[in-house]
Amino acid sequence: MRGSDVVIVGAGHAGAQASIALRQHGFSGSILMIGRDSEPPYERPPLSKEYLSGEKPFERLYIRPPAFWAEKDVELELGNAVTALDPFARTVMLSSGEAVRYGSLIWAAGGNPRRLACSGADLNGVHSVRDKADVDRMTCELAGGARRVVVIGGGYIGLEAAAVLTKLGHCVTLLEALPRVLARVAGADLSNFYQQEHRARGVHLRLGVAVDCMEGAGGKVTGIRLGSGEMIACEMVVVGIGIEPVVGPLLAAGARGSNGVVVDELCRTSLPAVFAVGDCAAHPNPYVDGAVTRLESVQNANDMATTAAKAICGRSEPYHAVPWFWSNQYDLRLQTVGLSLGHATSVVRGDPASRSFSIVYLRNGEVVALDCVNRTKDYVQGRKLIETRAKIAPDELRKVETPLSQLFQAGRLHQYDAKDA
Repeated sequence: MRGSDVVIVGAGHAGAQASIALRQHGFSGSILMIGRDSEPPYERPPLSKEYLSGEKPFERLYIRPPAFWAEKDVELELGNAVTALDPFARTVMLSSGEAVRYGSLIWAAGGNPRRLACSGADLNGVHSVRDKADVDRMTCELAGGARRVVVIGGGYIGLEAAAVLTKLGHCVTLLEALPRVLARVAGADLSNFYQQEHRARGVHLRLGVAVDCMEGAGGKVTGIRLGSGEMIACEMVVVGIGIEPVVGPLLAAGARGSNGVVVDELCRTSLPAVFAVGDCAAHPNPYVDGAVTRLESVQNANDMATTAAKAICGRSEPYHAVPWFWSNQYDLRLQTVGLSLGHATSVVRGDPASRSFSIVYLRNGEVVALDCVNRTKDYVQGRKLIETRAKIAPDELRKVETPLSQLFQAGRLHQYDAKDA
């Protein structure tokens, strides 16, 4: 039976970073990285942006040059997946039928796009964005004449896809079941801003609508029927309604979890010698008062992978990284730091009409997150406020002429009645 000192399941950002960090921190044992894709590790966020638009060729998406992995003595097992594991025998079973032994296991399998449950969801022309092959199929259909596109989902993936497709000259309709876009991740001020921006660019936004089914002819999608009975004609559908974490084999082996696998502050699962990192790992996060949270971001994938690698190397350092995210839509650069989940109030810093502003979120009077649109300085300086759980009066935060660093450094932090927030 083949074996490796460390087996990494998943060849995305988290898996790649885990192998890189192991070598950086002196691990000299064997490393095997198993990935479902046929390509060496590559970046996923550009798929729905620069790669879909044609601005960036695929070769520029590689996390490291393909030759890097052999140079670092990391064995790649591509086009394969783990279907089961035995935590007592410390073996994983591959979709190819082979069993592989491990000393330590890092589960970095990420997630699969959530599918619509309605009839017609399996028609040709209905797409999700997970890997290169997904976007290649979309690009081929767009080049073949698809003009009318319906995007389902008003989260970041859906909005980014809508922005790119609109810039490419397609007629785009975006459907969101909730009353506003970005409702799960941001406040109403940011939602309203992006709704206005997309409408101004020609995107047909339909909020608070339900999809009843997809209709087609000859096996190809021709339209979407809403719950109201209305029919929206289209030649392509892009579904961006979140992911389902790939943790089935772990849960079947007895690991704790449901919506992701639960890990501790060192990214250890409840199974011996099994770590989990990235999109599929639910961890106690200090920036939401220790609540068990599953985050989907490159930052989280990389930092959790580094934490697991250090633990395997005997350098245990708890995962306490400040979460951050970004999204590029049109000429708008959104940078988010912290977690606004459960915030009590928000403060708009600057004028959204200028298309350069920030939104500061407070919980119990403390700064917990910032959404910064074309305001990188606020994003950089705001991190310190979140790390220190700074309490700053909302009126001070609104003074856009005062740098956030000055509020911190000048000692102008002061207590205020959180009820006023």
